[in-house]
Amino acid sequence: MQYSIVFPGQGSQSLGMLSELYDNFSVVSETFTCASDLLGFDLYKLIQEQEQALNQTKNTQVAMLVAGYATYKALNSEVTLSPLCMAGHSLGEYTALLAAKVFSFSDAIKLVQKRAELMQLAVANKDGAMVAILGLDDDKVIKICKDYSGDGIVEAANFNANGQVVISGNKEAVHKTCQIMKENGARRTVLLPVSIPSHCSLMKNTANQFKDTIDKIDFNMTQVPVLHNFDAKISNNIEEIKAKLIAQLYKPVMWTKTIKTMQEMGIVRIIESGPGKVLTGLTKKIDKHLIANAIINCTSLKSTIDEIYEK
Repeated sequence: MQYSIVFPGQGSQSLGMLSELYDNFSVVSETFTCASDLLGFDLYKLIQEQEQALNQTKNTQVAMLVAGYATYKALNSEVTLSPLCMAGHSLGEYTALLAAKVFSFSDAIKLVQKRAELMQLAVANKDGAMVAILGLDDDKVIKICKDYSGDGIVEAANFNANGQVVISGNKEAVHKTCQIMKENGARRTVLLPVSIPSHCSLMKNTANQFKDTIDKIDFNMTQVPVLHNFDAKISNNIEEIKAKLIAQLYKPVMWTKTIKTMQEMGIVRIIESGPGKVLTGLTKKIDKHLIANAIINCTSLKSTIDEIYEK
């Protein structure tokens, strides 16, 4: 059975995540210990005990990187993995590239820390907002954002599933656009619990600054193909990987296209390397015929192995 492995991004975090895998897999606890040594604080303790700190971008992004990678390592410690490709949603793309051995664990930590720092500084006045628009097709959402004539910026940022697009930009512009979306038939609008307007042009300067950090990191070509958020395509060389990571900060996440590309490659099962089930839910909305499951504990890890190898 052809399968892919995908990694979630910011928004899938939860207090106490990965506790069962941490207690039962030494490779998970060792991954967190290594991360804590690099960071200079106990990341696992923060995840288990400090919800407010966990939800701060500077901590969330590195926590999701380490949690997703530790989950992948737990799965890989039980079986030899052979995914046809991998991908990650937003921040999760870094986890996919780490799993594909594009850069080292310590360099992945450096990249994600700097990414989070720069993104937070870009909207120090808390002027950003992101809202999920439910029930409108992509073209409609794009047009309404382009037609917005008030102050500020609002753009389509995440194409997550059919009828689910996230818009991003200045807070006032986003909220005004939400009202227009409702007037044009949106079933619902959901304010996301973030203050950083990711994947829109407000992050262009941040992306330019982030390039300096990327240029200092040693990159390798992927050992497993990785589909990028920027265009749902596989890079042909290292410079292309770097360019797409920079563009990812201010360009939309093409997640629906990513899943459909996987289907075209012959993939029938998508495994979400936790924590959470966000990408599993999106996969089922994109195409109900795809098999999708998330690894969030020992039971789901075992069942994933059994299903992959049809034991």
